[in-house]
This record gives sequence, structure tokens and C-alpha cells, in this order.
Amino acid sequence: MARKGKRPEEGQYVPLPYSLLKSPAWRSLSGAAIKVFLELHTRFNGGNNGKIHMSMNEAADVLGLGKATVQRAFVELQEKGFIALTASGSWYHRKAHDWRLTTKPMHTVVGKQVAINDWRSWQPAKTKRGSESDPSLSQMVPSRNPGNGIGSKPEPVSGKPVNGFGSGMEH
Repeated sequence: MARKGKRPEEGQYVPLPYSLLKSPAWRSLSGAAIKVFLELHTRFNGGNNGKIHMSMNEAADVLGLGKATVQRAFVELQEKGFIALTASGSWYHRKAHDWRLTTKPMHTVVGKQVAINDWRSWQPAKTKRGSESDPSLSQMVPSRNPGNGIGSKPEPVSGKPVNGFGSGMEH
């Protein structure tokens, strides 16, 4: 029998605060970038931030994504401030990149650095909305199409077709 007030062990989890989930940076992430971000979190053990190892090829294999997609996801996460590259890997020396999650504190030789949360300052690029046309041109558009005689004349609709098909005007 379990003790009162104690929940059963659920294992590790990734806390995603509402401030992160509702941020413009998070909402603009691609699906691949979110998958990479969550995979990096599964490799975080509480004391290895800044030394989280994951190569592009490994991420592609684990997540079932293409290598180019994974590479774009890493770039996107860096540009939006969710991760930072702390040490470049080397394909020839079989060493993966080392990553830092900006949402977590980082332990250093000197002590513990606080989470830098660069994603909080990211803002989307300003985009123009609406048309590029001159507003004065909108007054020149007629409200209804005048009958100017261009085009074919309308045919009267009769109750019965002459030969059973069409309007009877065909040759």
C-alpha cells in the first residue's frame, strides 16, 4: 500500500513552462526543431548542460528525419535562442557536437551559471500586411459590371431542348 500523499514514480520528464510554450519563439518553431529540442532534453541529466552530445547524423537516425532537416532544425533552435553550441564536433575524429540548453542552468568550474533563456528576447521579423497597391486606385473599380456589349449574347432558357441535348445552338 502506498503512503498517503505520495505519487507513484513516473520517471523523468521535461518541464515546459507556459512562458516558454506561449513565447513567439516557441510558437514559430518547426516540428523538426521541437523534436530535436525534446531529444536534447532527454540527454540532459541535471549536470551535463553544455556537454550534451548529439551529432546531426545521430539525431537524424533517432528522430527518423532527414539529415538536412535536422541541420535546419539545429540552426533554427540556435537562431531562436533555445540552444547554443559549446564545442564543435569532428566527423573525422568521430566526435559529436556539444550543446547547451539555454533553458537550464550550466555547471562550470567556477560554479553554477544561471539559465540564459535567450529565447525570451527573440522576436519574429516584421512583415507587411495588406496589399501594396495605391489606396486611391480602389475608388476607380466599378461597383457593378456595366453591360458594354463585349462577349457573347446571353441565350434565352427554354423549357425543352430541341434535340434532347444542349441548347440547340450547336452545329
